[in-house]
Formats: sequence, C-alpha cells, structure tokens
Amino acid sequence: MKHTDDFKPADVGLSPDMPHFRASVAGKSTPVIRYIHIHECEKFSIGIFCLPPSGVIPLHNHPGMTVFSKLLFGTMHIKSYDWVDDVPPSTSAVVSTSKSKQPEVRLAKVKVNSNFTAPCNTSILYPTDGGNMHCFTAVTACAVLDVLGPPYSEPDGRHCQYYLDFPLAGFAEGEKEGSAWLSEREKPEDLTFVGELYRGPVIVEN
Repeated sequence: MKHTDDFKPADVGLSPDMPHFRASVAGKSTPVIRYIHIHECEKFSIGIFCLPPSGVIPLHNHPGMTVFSKLLFGTMHIKSYDWVDDVPPSTSAVVSTSKSKQPEVRLAKVKVNSNFTAPCNTSILYPTDGGNMHCFTAVTACAVLDVLGPPYSEPDGRHCQYYLDFPLAGFAEGEKEGSAWLSEREKPEDLTFVGELYRGPVIVEN
C-alpha cells in the first residue's frame, strides 16, 4: 500500500488545471470548496479537499480522531491548536464591549502557524496533540488528501465543531505566549462544500 507521503495528484485522478481549483466567479465573496469523497467505513474515511486561491476551511476540531493530511499540490497556510488542559473554561477571558452574555471560551496553545508548499511530509494530528483544531487557507490553488480514523459520527459523539480564535491582543486574563482563547461557533453561513465525483483508482477494503 502506498504511504501517504508518496501520494501525488495523478494517483487520485487530480491535476491543478481542473475546474475544481478555479477562483470563484464575480459576486461570490467566499470561494466554494470542492470535496471528493473516496471511501468510508467504520474505522476510517478518505477524501480530498480542493481549494481555489483564498479558499478557507475554518477552524474546526476532530474529537477522538487521528488525522493524516497530505498536501498534494499548491501552497496552504495551516494554523492549528491543542487545548491547554490545566486551564478551566472561562466566560470572562475575552474583552468585549457587548452587554450580552459572553460565550464560554477555552484556552488553547498554537501548534502550527505556517505556510506549507507541496511536496511536503504528511501532517499527523491526534485526539489531544498535533493540532487537533486547525484551519486551512489556500495561498494558491491546492488540494489536500485527508484520512480520518475513525470518521466523524454524531451518534458516536464525533461532531465537527467550528471555533473562533481570539489573538493575544484580545486577552483579558491568563495570557500565555503562543496561546489563544477559542469560542464555539455555528458553521459559517458562507462556507460552502460541493461534492465532486472521484475519478481515481478504485479503493479496495481488505
């Protein structure tokens, strides 16, 4: 079986000149993200995210999951966090002028905040380490192969939760270098995933 580090776009039926990676049409504020579903079973799922320039997959988590992410081509900025376990959640940590009830926030440490350009090694994150919460931003058109084990499953408590992150300037207490407060949010209204047909080699489960 091919190691994820060895995968190339042609191995999964992709090329940078496909329509999947074209910039959004005029009038569309947020680029559409194409998702190619390859395989899913109880133990893992495999898929490819195709991002046009400036495409963003917002900050989200992978509860109880191990994730392998392989950038197939292009340049992508990845920012990721792990929770700081010894600091309890807070409702007063973030500075705000609003009189409405403040959402609960939780302290997280920055794990990665860098640009990556293919070819590069596969990144691996674990349930509590490696950047379990991450955000992908396409610097150029790019594609990333994701292997999740086990896959998302709401009945099993593995729900995809999105977050807002508050930079150091927004801290009111508990400041730590390389850390941020994260607050849960609904899935962004302008985030659009469109399914695309997989045209690569057939996946055979043993």
